[in-house]
Amino acid sequence: MNLFLKNFLCILLIAYASSPFAQGKFPDGPIKLIVPFAAGGGVDNAARLIAKQLQSDLNTTVLVENRPGASGTIGAKYVQVAQPDGQTLLFSASTQVLTKLVIANPPYDPINDFTFVARVGEAPLLMVISPNLPQTKLKEVMEAAKQNPDAWTAGLPALGAASHLGTLMFAREGNLNLTMSTYKGTAPALTDVAGGHSQILIDSIISLQSLAKSGKVKPIIVTSSKRSSLMPSVPTAIESGYPKFVAESWYGIWAPKNTPDDRVKVLNTLTNEAIRQLTKSGAFEQIGIEPIVESTEEFKKYSLKYFSTNAELLKNAGFKPE
Repeated sequence: MNLFLKNFLCILLIAYASSPFAQGKFPDGPIKLIVPFAAGGGVDNAARLIAKQLQSDLNTTVLVENRPGASGTIGAKYVQVAQPDGQTLLFSASTQVLTKLVIANPPYDPINDFTFVARVGEAPLLMVISPNLPQTKLKEVMEAAKQNPDAWTAGLPALGAASHLGTLMFAREGNLNLTMSTYKGTAPALTDVAGGHSQILIDSIISLQSLAKSGKVKPIIVTSSKRSSLMPSVPTAIESGYPKFVAESWYGIWAPKNTPDDRVKVLNTLTNEAIRQLTKSGAFEQIGIEPIVESTEEFKKYSLKYFSTNAELLKNAGFKPE
């Protein structure tokens, strides 16, 4: 083999070794975040913040696509059957973990049919009522709902979501026989409360604060252990005399089952860095998110505990999967 050919082959080998194909560069194309709820809700708002930061960090397209319906399972199913390359991801909330507790025939196993990527953050829930109702305090709402249960309906953006669990806690604390109506996400449920078609909504402060501040719905309490900086004048349920009424919403990212471990690790690292940047810039604080930075293993461990705790709450409430 002559010297020219040897040199040419060496150049080819070096070029191949440094190419994206040889190195398995990731991500090597657009990333799609599937939000299984309608646009405008707390999950959607958080997803779009993360997507924007990831796109800036990666210099690649990060799309948010809403696929609402069936308490989040339509969008989640789309991700479950997607190519496990780490570029089609689920951005959802706590409802994802509880799917098989709240749906009679779930289309997947939320623990074993997905890969845990990263938990992003958590936010307090805000309880609002229709603006034309006279009640202004939690105790007053509970008394009115107990005296005239047929006149009070609570909206549920999704079965198994933090909003659902918070509403069950509300009913438990007030010893109420409360009618609950399921919606395809927060936005339509909030619209009905603002219009007086249903009376109560408990969901993340991220998605309810705008209409609450404008007076289109009436804020009653937040469900966190301390007041939210977003609406500091709104008392906690604890302050209102209900120390066991504490609940929060949280958000996370999942990938299809069998997504390669090295890609999951990259996604976890990228997401955690995006969270740090959003925290540093104040973007998370502006919508009331408390940041969470943890490993994939910590995320899965947390989810298993969350499943166990809320299985008991649902059982004690007499909830039957639909």
